[in-house]
Amino acid sequence: MTDAVRLETLYKTYDDTGTAVTALDGVTASFGAGTFTAVMGPSGSGKSTLLQCAAGLDRPTAGRVFLAGTELHAGKDTAMTKFRRTRVGFVFQDYNLLPALTVEQNVLLPSRLAGRRADHARARAVLDRLGLLDRRDDLPERLSGGQRQRVAIARALIGDPAVVFADEPTGALDLRSAREVLSLLRTVVHEHGRTVVMVTHDPVAAAYADSVLFLADGRLAGALSAPTAEAVAERLAHLGDLVGAGAEAVA
Repeated sequence: MTDAVRLETLYKTYDDTGTAVTALDGVTASFGAGTFTAVMGPSGSGKSTLLQCAAGLDRPTAGRVFLAGTELHAGKDTAMTKFRRTRVGFVFQDYNLLPALTVEQNVLLPSRLAGRRADHARARAVLDRLGLLDRRDDLPERLSGGQRQRVAIARALIGDPAVVFADEPTGALDLRSAREVLSLLRTVVHEHGRTVVMVTHDPVAAAYADSVLFLADGRLAGALSAPTAEAVAERLAHLGDLVGAGAEAVA
């Protein structure tokens, strides 16, 4: 299976206050093309840092990141930004929609930022697929939380990305909306061949993924295939015992 993302001996250290803090401590992992992976761990485990480095939003202190076969961070920042805009999609907990733009304008924003012609036909096709075509002229304030997150997913998909990175995408949603969004992410993977890497703290959300990668203290602490909410919760409860055991590459 082709790797959509590969991390090789990734380290990330912060030293903003004069005291070094290691967020990632030699992480090596891979995420296969067309798979849905949840990344989990306690607060401070390094999961959000892993996502940011894997997506090219932050530079690792050491190690290498490959996305769709291209090494990130190897070139200039401007080249990396351009590559990220064309090959990576993002979904965040707080949606990150611009309130003054309509649904369709928000979806088309990545194309405009990348200097590409706005493809209204494609935007409307994606919105139609996500059940939002009739809301394309609405402002975000008129949408529910679940609908806003679906707009964010449409925006992530508009550029035909190799990978969609999702950071706690259901954290601000009620249970019903969360299930709808998670089912949609699974559809994006299994019916449309995208790769999704999702950071979450919720075992129920993780159970929608094909596999789960666990982190603790910035190190790999195991992996779980075909997860259930119960199995994920059990593994989380024993993460301390798994630190240092490592994890096989996630496929």
